[in-house]
Amino acid sequence: MTVEPSIRSALLPAGVLRASINLGNPILARWDAARGQAAGVSVDLAAELARRLQAELKLVVFDAAGKSVAAVSGEQADIGFFAVDPLRGEGLLFTAPYILIEGSYLVRENSAIAANEQVDAAGVRIMVGRGSAYDLYLTRELKHAQIVRADTSPAVVDEFLAHEADVAAGVRQQLASDAARLKGLRLLPGRFMVIQQAMGTPRSRGIDAADCLSAFVEEMKASGFVAEAMARHNIEGAAVAPPKDACQAIGLPP
Repeated sequence: MTVEPSIRSALLPAGVLRASINLGNPILARWDAARGQAAGVSVDLAAELARRLQAELKLVVFDAAGKSVAAVSGEQADIGFFAVDPLRGEGLLFTAPYILIEGSYLVRENSAIAANEQVDAAGVRIMVGRGSAYDLYLTRELKHAQIVRADTSPAVVDEFLAHEADVAAGVRQQLASDAARLKGLRLLPGRFMVIQQAMGTPRSRGIDAADCLSAFVEEMKASGFVAEAMARHNIEGAAVAPPKDACQAIGLPP
């Protein structure tokens, strides 16, 4: 990947690569207590991009997606790792996705709700992480159910129980882990959305910088870097996204 000086300057206005990392999605990143720093697929991608730009990497770490988006939109960071969403696109330029994740619902074992289609009903309260991809999507799509919000995605299931909500929505992997931890809970079959995890940069950085980031993502998918990072971090419940042209063919963003 050849990076022209003008593009490098657009991506590195502070002279270092500031990467916004969201710890709210365990498929993307987590806190490595032993090393005292963030680790995960998004961190590995940020480090590889910094290496190619011949720049120092500075991680800007957040506990929720909404905070991470705000940091990049507000130019406190140069790149970030987000679920693609039209609302976020107002301030960001996205690459095609590099990982696809299932968004699922969780209910109590004794719940009368047995299928995704039953969730959007009057009187049903759905707990989501504030500002998460699920929050944005369900806010647009639901017609009858009520959305209630936890401060972060990892807190969704605990808040779902504490506030006696009817459904919890989030990353299938996170919900399955919480169901095993807490007992008396079950995942609904299937998924209600496919989360398209992409890289993004502030819209103000320009289309050339965004195209450079897109080329980087395509190379990382094609070379096996993303798959190897997922295996290294023991990530399950997600898949490497197809190449950009194939993404467009199946209706994912260009």
